[in-house]
Amino acid sequence: MTSIDTLYGRLAGVTFDPLFSTKKVDGCIVSKKNILTTPFGELIPQFETEDIGRRSKKPVYFFKSGAVKSLPLQHQTKVKTPFGEIPAELITFYESGAIKRIFPLDGKLSGFWSWQNELTLAEESTLDTPTGYIKAKLLSLQFYEQGGLKSLTLWPGEKATISTPYGEKVFRKGAAFYENGTLRSFEPQKKTEIPTPIGIMIAFDNEPNGIHGDLNSLQFNKDGLVSGLSTIDNEVSVYFPGGGKQIFKPGVKNNVCGDERKISVPLKIRFEKDAVFFNNSAPFRLDLYSFDVRKHSLKTSLPAYACTG
Repeated sequence: MTSIDTLYGRLAGVTFDPLFSTKKVDGCIVSKKNILTTPFGELIPQFETEDIGRRSKKPVYFFKSGAVKSLPLQHQTKVKTPFGEIPAELITFYESGAIKRIFPLDGKLSGFWSWQNELTLAEESTLDTPTGYIKAKLLSLQFYEQGGLKSLTLWPGEKATISTPYGEKVFRKGAAFYENGTLRSFEPQKKTEIPTPIGIMIAFDNEPNGIHGDLNSLQFNKDGLVSGLSTIDNEVSVYFPGGGKQIFKPGVKNNVCGDERKISVPLKIRFEKDAVFFNNSAPFRLDLYSFDVRKHSLKTSLPAYACTG
């Protein structure tokens, strides 16, 4: 048993050093109570497992410099941030000591403990974001090294209201911000009409990335203009300068429950400088081509992830 000095105090009762890429310790298990005094409050690293909902005892990980990289906490603890106090069971850090991510819960999913069980433990938090207050159950938060809010991820089924350049919108999954605080992206809860450089479009992704809120389907540039979106409700005709046209529309794929039911694959559109891209197409310059946005006729159903009789 030994001890390790950190930026925020000494860790005593260290019993396991799993990796040694240098003479510095890359990770260790702590077997006794320690209190680390940080700018974010007093933090107690996990030293024992209390119930089936928590993961088995997790190591404290370090950068090669010796700075703490990942810190599992013994109890859910309120952590001070510029956006309010956030409950945390796991915190990751930049090498400078600044907080990188906060996870309010860090449960162990198994046949005996599902994400739905974990959700029942999640508490609603009020977050003072750069675009206004958001009240929801948070799965995780990510920060820039200088302290700005980079993104937030909601629990499945959660929704909240966010202020956007086009008014207040309801979002799910997550939202992301530029370092100056302006909105970078969010995941619309419902079909949302939004102005774009080629016309009014309906933004909605029926199968958004559900892992985190760092990347979302409705995106904005730093000036607040739409820079990207996904749609299952619009198709776009591109008219060439010398005549002829090309149509881009949402796709179709089999439902996970059977080939007899089809679901839409969103058309992903990206605006970059003076051009527009459709899925992985070549760029179409806005000043050389004409564009006609039309309603797409849906002949599909929403995705089904559980098949019932």
